[in-house]
Amino acid sequence: MRQNFLNSVRPGEVRRGTVSGFEGREAIVDLEGATAPPGVVVGRIIRHELSWRRADDPAELVDIGQVVEAEVIGVDRGRECVLLSARACEDQALRAFLVGIRRGDIMTGTVAGVHNFGVFVNLDGEPAENRTGYDGTGFIRGPELSWSHIDHPSDAVEVGQRVTVKVLDADTRQGQVAVSLKAPQEDPLLGFADQVGKVLPGRIVKLVPFGAFVRVAEGIEGLLHLTDLTDEPVGSPEEVVAVGDPVTVKIVYVDPQHRQVGLELARAT
Repeated sequence: MRQNFLNSVRPGEVRRGTVSGFEGREAIVDLEGATAPPGVVVGRIIRHELSWRRADDPAELVDIGQVVEAEVIGVDRGRECVLLSARACEDQALRAFLVGIRRGDIMTGTVAGVHNFGVFVNLDGEPAENRTGYDGTGFIRGPELSWSHIDHPSDAVEVGQRVTVKVLDADTRQGQVAVSLKAPQEDPLLGFADQVGKVLPGRIVKLVPFGAFVRVAEGIEGLLHLTDLTDEPVGSPEEVVAVGDPVTVKIVYVDPQHRQVGLELARAT
């Protein structure tokens, strides 16, 4: 009977229950309508899933006898219990906003914070206040900011800038929407395959131990291998070129699937 109940539980659904005690870093919750021999099926909420508030002890966040709503995040069959997240339901306005978002949705918003690790976006329609402490509900990881190479997120956007983004995922537990700034734009590499064999001007944008990356068009960079930078043996690209140097290159190959462009230095004939 108990296993039958656990089999019926689905991640993402919301369950109500009453806090009945604590065990280490977990709060124990007696789930409503979840009686199965030998007794009430319990849920367990680990401390960091109890609230957006921070505390060392789960007893600082909820009281015994308190009724809580929590999102199912999984089942622990060894302990025959349901794993829950109360913080996913703590801010009802935020939850309502997040559950209405679907992967692939196109949304607009305003850049609210630019950091080394990514960019926060205040998405249009998100609650004016939420308990997460984030600059905004939307978040763009560095690789999702641009089809071009950038050294820092501030190279792509600035605070206050309006942006159009594509939803990658909406996470009620994290209180966040993962979005992409580059996804709504066509990958410039898709239309670049017909350039193979052509000679184009470019500019060096990044040096790596094995060569230099050259920007040959907006959003398109290719690798010029160290051995092709000069006829003389060198130990590093810095010995012969620098970021910002103009170069003329020949397009050797274009691989859209792996987002690679191979280059060789175009030499005068």
